[in-house]
Amino acid sequence: MKQVKRYRWSIILFMVIAALVIWKRPIGVDAFTISVTNLKEMLLLVPPIFVLMGLMDVWIPKETLTKYMGKGSGVLGYLIALVLGSVAAGALYIAFPIASLLMKKGARLSIVLFFLGVWSTSKLPVLLFEIASLGLPFTLIHVGVNLPLSLLFAFLIEKIEKTESVDALREKAPDRA
Repeated sequence: MKQVKRYRWSIILFMVIAALVIWKRPIGVDAFTISVTNLKEMLLLVPPIFVLMGLMDVWIPKETLTKYMGKGSGVLGYLIALVLGSVAAGALYIAFPIASLLMKKGARLSIVLFFLGVWSTSKLPVLLFEIASLGLPFTLIHVGVNLPLSLLFAFLIEKIEKTESVDALREKAPDRA
């Protein structure tokens, strides 16, 4: 019963797709095909990310990460988050385990939030595609608006959030090693 509860949304999704295949076959087949494609993509991307996270967890001591991305890191921590988020590959759901690891190792909340903002809006591969598709002026405006806003909101959230809830968030972050 615990497994059913744990996977209830997957089961519900499967039942909805099965119902669609029965009543609206073309839509159901499309939904099934898209779901399988997304699952394959996720299964190809997630294991290497977890391996990378395991290596980061072992290779980068907590003290080093705290020094460069923790409370006293200053601008350097945000620059590291900018580089990490910019050179990223993959969908945003891959960034969350990395953000969890950063939190667990003592990174400042605003730096982790800025990293997520950069990952979601300013990855280099996406920017190159955006320049080719929408033009350089659009991309410059997009990045020029999104990066400062990501930084501003990261600071605001860190300022508003209570220390106890940030500590609780750190505690909830799973150990990787």
